[in-house]
Amino acid sequence: MNEIIKNIEAEQLKAELPQFCVGDTVRVYGKIKEGNRERIQVFEGIVLKRQGGGARETFTVRKTSGGIGVEKTWPLHSPNVENVEVVRRGKVRRAKLNYLRDRVGKKAKVKELVK
Repeated sequence: MNEIIKNIEAEQLKAELPQFCVGDTVRVYGKIKEGNRERIQVFEGIVLKRQGGGARETFTVRKTSGGIGVEKTWPLHSPNVENVEVVRRGKVRRAKLNYLRDRVGKKAKVKELVK
């Protein structure tokens, strides 16, 4: 039974995904259905966490919109996620950046990774 599930999940994985980590600023192109129309909406913010594995892997992106923090969790291999584009790399030392939820303004910034 376990092999059958692994084979089904392997078929649903996306072939090409960009390499991004926690702390990176990404631009997520998500498909939005409104009635019978479909459009792509861009959501840009900092990656707070990545969790799960395989077809169930998700990542959470946080941005501030109008002074209010907004978080969205996206399934990485979902057909509703058109593209994930890395805007800039962040230098962090944690796997999950939950402390950014309490901060506003300049304190909520993540240092940029310079190579």
